[in-house]
Amino acid sequence: MSSDKVAVVTGGNKGIGYGIVKGLCEKFKGVVYLTARDSKRGKAAIAELNKLGFKPEFHQLDITDKKSISAFAEHIKSKYGGIDVLVNNAAIAYKMSAKEPFSEQAEVTVAVNYFAQVDVCEALFPLLRPHARVVNLSSSCGLLCNIPSPELRKRLKDPNLTISQLNSLMKDFVQAAAEGKNQELGWGTSAYNVSKVGLSALTFAQQRQFDTDPRPGLIVNCVHPGYVDTDMTSHKGPRTIEQGADAPVYLALLPDSPDVIKGQFVWYDRKVADWAK
Repeated sequence: MSSDKVAVVTGGNKGIGYGIVKGLCEKFKGVVYLTARDSKRGKAAIAELNKLGFKPEFHQLDITDKKSISAFAEHIKSKYGGIDVLVNNAAIAYKMSAKEPFSEQAEVTVAVNYFAQVDVCEALFPLLRPHARVVNLSSSCGLLCNIPSPELRKRLKDPNLTISQLNSLMKDFVQAAAEGKNQELGWGTSAYNVSKVGLSALTFAQQRQFDTDPRPGLIVNCVHPGYVDTDMTSHKGPRTIEQGADAPVYLALLPDSPDVIKGQFVWYDRKVADWAK
């Protein structure tokens, strides 16, 4: 078993994920894993990085497939024994022109952007080494103000909110959307917003768990990378993928110090934002 340090990036074959892999290859002293749902696209991304002189590893990982998650976790456990950096980047967003009914958009978006993240973390968190860093890619859409209902906002920002309770809230939204009551019940009209608010709230709950973990120095933060020129933004974002990757890479490589950022919502300029404002 290798003793190398290990960094893992989900959804790393394009966009911000690719930029994060590239940034970690430049700055992280260890093995960097580019993972992707599609092996062909993942290996093509590896080939492009090889041309730049970088040598990341590739492994297939579909975050919506528990068998795929389990296979990846077993691979890392057997080959390296642990993980030092985990960047949860993989996500989806329906276009404004999407024809699918809102109920379907809600179910799929929350399944990928929230529940699949929970599944990945449940499988990989046991492999985190002391002082590991976890970065969850959120969005400005993941600020609490994007939930219209004061009561829902109160529940989501509860400092004692558990992951189980948060899971129930996300299921409540999907059910409300299925019944056409998402606006009536205060969730609003954007499944993407709800999924990213959920991911942000998940981050804070995860840090509370880390604070009582016997492994010292575990840190998780979520980050808004800015409006980046990617497929997800239909290439309307003004920021490059390298600029979008800057804050996530910064958080992935946080040093050990008493005043280090932890359990926070971080803006693309590396500054902590008031998530619940």
